Amino acid sequence: MAEVETGQRPRLLRAVGGAAVVVVLAALTRYLEQNVPVFTKGTWLGGIAKSVEYPVYAILLGLLGNAVLTGLGVRDRLAAGFRTEFFIKTGLVLLGASINFAVVVKAAGPAIAQAFLLIALVFGFTWWLGGELGLDSKLRALLSSAVSICGVSAAIAAAGAVQAKREQLAYTASLVIIFALPSIFVLPLLVDALGLSPAVAGAWIGGNIDTTAAVSAAGALVGEEALQIATIVKTTQNALLGIVAVALTAYFALKVERTGDAKVSGRALWERFPKFVLGFLAASVIATVFLESGGDRSVITTVNDLRTLFLILAFVSIGLEFRVAPLREAGWKPIGVFAGATAFNLAVGLGLAGVLFAGFGG
Repeated sequence: MAEVETGQRPRLLRAVGGAAVVVVLAALTRYLEQNVPVFTKGTWLGGIAKSVEYPVYAILLGLLGNAVLTGLGVRDRLAAGFRTEFFIKTGLVLLGASINFAVVVKAAGPAIAQAFLLIALVFGFTWWLGGELGLDSKLRALLSSAVSICGVSAAIAAAGAVQAKREQLAYTASLVIIFALPSIFVLPLLVDALGLSPAVAGAWIGGNIDTTAAVSAAGALVGEEALQIATIVKTTQNALLGIVAVALTAYFALKVERTGDAKVSGRALWERFPKFVLGFLAASVIATVFLESGGDRSVITTVNDLRTLFLILAFVSIGLEFRVAPLREAGWKPIGVFAGATAFNLAVGLGLAGVLFAGFGG
């Protein structure tokens, strides 16, 4: 027992150290967001600084921290404290409190339609393109799931479903982050260039950026309404993750690997279902009932401040978790597949968002 405790203590200390790094960088993010516009007021940088939102500072500081910790040789030891998934899911549950449930209901129809169509079309295109370039079936499943559903979470679920190799999962996760980081900044610029409405912009962002954290960052850069719609669309896609994972389990067991003993059960579907989606919906319902019954709106303001804090922690962690090394091992073909699928996703997603969310909120 003493040996187990001795082994657990250093791991716990490293995780606490990693979490401390995230918190310090998050605090610095808040400081820069609030004070850089003040320091640069009246200078040529003032206009730029005023328009820079917290996701930009958080991700850049995370990448800088990543470089420093890697140079010191301690990044991997502290990585257990970089809890992107926990931070983003907590932030999104809290985000539900700021969205009137009537908006969720109104957006549900087009969001579900977009999610089903995008997943089917993008998954199918990525699977086909991967086959044309001769990729292994398991890697094709990971890439197809990641680019069509919700990035790393989908890749993890697919990896379990098809029993993929660890290095295939690491490679796919790295591709997701590499493509998601620039999209955080590029898509908001394209939204302005194309003159998209907030609802269409949010639907496009939510349906196309592969990680939920990056969707939140890009949505926040466009505006609150775009962030809300992007989150509803992305959580709808997340809700379909369990169905895709179970379908992959059955397909690989019954056809690709031909074991013939696959069991597709309701329990397996539930285990793969992203539970935070239910938390998001519950927060929206509770907050809506609270306000409709005369509750103090300052409570929701406090929840929104807490939500922003968790999103900042998530964006910092994105930068800290970024890794280039796995990309050097698999060659150019998976990168080509992912890039082609991303371009296809952007084009189809823009068309669907424009049709399904035209006039939304008007």
